[in-house]
This record gives sequence, structure tokens and C-alpha cells, in this order.
Amino acid sequence: MLQETRLIMGMPITICIAEGGAGARSMAEAFGYFDAVDRRFSTYKADSEISAMNAGRLCRDAISAEMREVLALAEKTRVDSDGYFDIRRPDGSLDPSGIVKGWAVRNAADLLREAGHRDFFVDAGGDIQADGVNEDGEEWRTGIRNPFAEDEIIGAVRLSNRGIATSGNYARGRHIYNPRQPGDELDDIVSMTIIGADVLEADRFATAACAMGADGIYFIEETAGLEGLMVNAAGISTQTSGFGAFEIQ
Repeated sequence: MLQETRLIMGMPITICIAEGGAGARSMAEAFGYFDAVDRRFSTYKADSEISAMNAGRLCRDAISAEMREVLALAEKTRVDSDGYFDIRRPDGSLDPSGIVKGWAVRNAADLLREAGHRDFFVDAGGDIQADGVNEDGEEWRTGIRNPFAEDEIIGAVRLSNRGIATSGNYARGRHIYNPRQPGDELDDIVSMTIIGADVLEADRFATAACAMGADGIYFIEETAGLEGLMVNAAGISTQTSGFGAFEIQ
């Protein structure tokens, strides 16, 4: 088994390849990809492509294919979530971070698959793609962090060929808002964890559901292919009807 963690995009990114072998080169290429994503999409880097767009130095006609793909995914998610997901901030700038992380993890997983790997785990700040099985031949296991105590978990799930993502304002402060009511403090829930067919689906809908507040878990319940667990401000968790199938008891 090969496993390595690097700090990229302002967060720890861990890649684990269960079968080892020639995985070192694949792992290096995947980490290199995350570096490239950070250089292009970081709103904290003045020379990134997204910063150039927000500063008016780059027009839509001149943006990269990767930026076009992310903007298209953002618009699809806005429509799919009935407007609760929107990368345009109240000040008019664009912040695609609510979709870029899951998108990047999915693409890094694709790189590993193209290199012939079938059993691996990619975790970027809690957005996870788990393929195949771990070194013991079992489904991958991951914990769900307690939003009130980051060194504790409130549960754990088994995953194989699926993605999981968690959104909330507990770790980074208030960075998720309700586009329909920008003044809404979203203080009724603290975290929303979503399991999807892949990490991109989990990530984009975790952000959207979180922006819906307490109603978000019902949106996930009604959306095919998704399961979720919500923790409210009182510390009470609510989960969709199928979430228990993934839980480790």
C-alpha cells in the first residue's frame, strides 16, 4: 500500500493506493494535478485565472477549457438546486470553491484509473472518492467529523466506488450563504454530509443542501442517487432513509 499526504489548496490532500506497485508515479501525477487546479482556481492567488476574471483582466471569451467546464457545472448545479447553489458572491465576484474541490478529486481519481489502479482513496479536505477496496480487501472506511469538536467523529461509513463530501460553516467560518436570501445566517444547521455516485455529485449537492438550511436534508431525500446526514445547531442529526446502509454500527 502507498499513502501520502500533502498540503495543497490550503488543505491536506491524502492519496492511498491499496495495491502499491507502480503507484508512486501515479500519485505524483495526481498531486501535480491538484497543484495545477490550485494555481488556476484559487481566489487567494492574485495571478490565478479566477482572480484575473474577477479583476476584469480576463474576459469570458479567453478563459481556459477547465474554467469553462467548472462554470458549466456550476450553472447546472444552480438549476438542479433551484437556485440554492450559486458561485456568484453578493459582491458580484465568482467563487467556484463550492464545486472545484469535488471536481478536482473526481479528476484526480480519473487519472489513477487511467493508470490502471482500481483500489484507491483520494481525500481532499474531507471530499473523498473511494474506489474498490482497501489493502485488507474490504470497503474503505471513513469517519464523519463532529462539527462541534474536530478531533471527534460522530459516525463512520463504508464506501466503494462512491464519493462523500461535507459542507458547513463550522470549519471555515461563514462561506456558504443562501443566494435567495443573502442575509440568512444559516445558523440552524452546522454540517451536511452527502454520499453520491461520485465525489463531484456529493460535493455540489452538499453545498446546495447546506444553503437550504434545515430543508436541505429533505431535498437530498428526494434526489435520486444521494444520501445524507445533517447536524443542526443543537447537535441533533437527521439522515435520509438510505444513509444507514453505509453506516458502520
